Amino acid sequence: MLPTAPLLLLAAAVLPQTKWQEIGTTSTGNSVYLDAKSVRKAPDGIVTARVRVTYTPPLETPKGKVTSSRALAMFDCGKRLVATRESVLFLNEAKGIEYSRRTIAKPGFGPALTSTFADVALKHLCAK
Repeated sequence: MLPTAPLLLLAAAVLPQTKWQEIGTTSTGNSVYLDAKSVRKAPDGIVTARVRVTYTPPLETPKGKVTSSRALAMFDCGKRLVATRESVLFLNEAKGIEYSRRTIAKPGFGPALTSTFADVALKHLCAK
């Protein structure tokens, strides 16, 4: 039988260490977080970042309660537009139990609805 401590250390070293920074709340009181290490600014000014939202209370669905979501989104600060490249809804994020996952091959830019996670992230990432 192998000792568990070295295995735990190896697992901790291999797992990605994401630090979520709270950047605001939506109009419904849901906390919005940013993975600061994911933020990238392209030469054309488009900012790409991973954003996370926790739902309080959870969203009721036929498959169970959705407790959080993550999105890989692009923000056009000049035009104040947003596009989502990937979105994941979680029934239990800690256990990795997904409700749904969508990857958009050709994301289209559009306005961020007021006080949504996209609006909160756009304001944070594009602050002057």
